[in-house]
Amino acid sequence: MRTVNPEEHARKRAHILDAAAQEFAAYGVDGTSTARICRAAGIGSGTLFHYFATKRDIFHALFADDVPRNAEACARAIAQDRPEDGIRLLVDHLLTDLADPLVPGLAAAVVFQVNRDEEFARLIMADTAQVRTALETLTQRLADAGRPLPFPPERVATWIQGLVDAAYLSAGEPDFDATTHAAELRQIITWLTSTDTPGAASPPTPPPGT
Repeated sequence: MRTVNPEEHARKRAHILDAAAQEFAAYGVDGTSTARICRAAGIGSGTLFHYFATKRDIFHALFADDVPRNAEACARAIAQDRPEDGIRLLVDHLLTDLADPLVPGLAAAVVFQVNRDEEFARLIMADTAQVRTALETLTQRLADAGRPLPFPPERVATWIQGLVDAAYLSAGEPDFDATTHAAELRQIITWLTSTDTPGAASPPTPPPGT
């Protein structure tokens, strides 16, 4: 019986996923075949199917691998003594891949696949939920510490997550610059979580009766 080297197995798997990500980003899920992935990875179909049974499994794995990494980042953020440091740490983690040239194509593929693949949709929703829970925990801690948030903590958390998601969805726009966009996004988040920051804009006035 042949012994499997875990490190070598992980390396080959990662190589296949890297090649697949480039193909999915360029051609979408439907336009990418397992044969194309094999050519990009420089492997035979037998090797590919040793790691993944179907093209769908490969696409799922690209994003399933992010779930434990995001869970670890959420845990580290919540463990920070100051909630604002936790939010900063988590946002930095979430924006890590914003400058990746594959982002526009993969983001489009995700939106398309979510709308037709229930299992994939549940995967994305579970990952979204764990990030949302961490952000809500941190913004609630800000409120409990007397921070004058412009909106209720759960709404601040929703806005932060929505802004991060929107950044990835806008990555394919002609004038998009990841560095500038991330810097501006962090400024907005600073206002959302710290309205007494010097130079920050005043929060909007709530409608009468609210």
